[in-house]
Amino acid sequence: MTSQITEGVAISVEVKYEAEYSNSVNNEFMFAYKITIENQNAFPIKLMSRHWYIFDSNATKREVEGDGVVGEQPIINPNQKYQYISGCNLNSEMGTMHGTYLFENLFNKSIFQTIIPQFHMAVPFKLN
Repeated sequence: MTSQITEGVAISVEVKYEAEYSNSVNNEFMFAYKITIENQNAFPIKLMSRHWYIFDSNATKREVEGDGVVGEQPIINPNQKYQYISGCNLNSEMGTMHGTYLFENLFNKSIFQTIIPQFHMAVPFKLN
């Protein structure tokens, strides 16, 4: 698990290779990741948007931006957690992702950014 705290928001990432959704002959490798967001602030926050940087070991780079996560813009109260699962496809057996979330402080309506820590995706046999 990879974790980082920014602006009082703890973000943790767990990654799993999805062999049943992958096809190595066609260079299609699917990974699932579970994100846990914990609001350690004294005020509620709303996740407004995400910005991902995806790097494939074949030197391909992608960026993904959008509102919320998995179709939601969750409100996370103080000392509460929000979790979601999403996925990323790569065209090689290894890669990395990192990014940012944009949050709104629901007390004073200010906007702030948090870091999504870099995490690695690798087909298990590549780690040997």
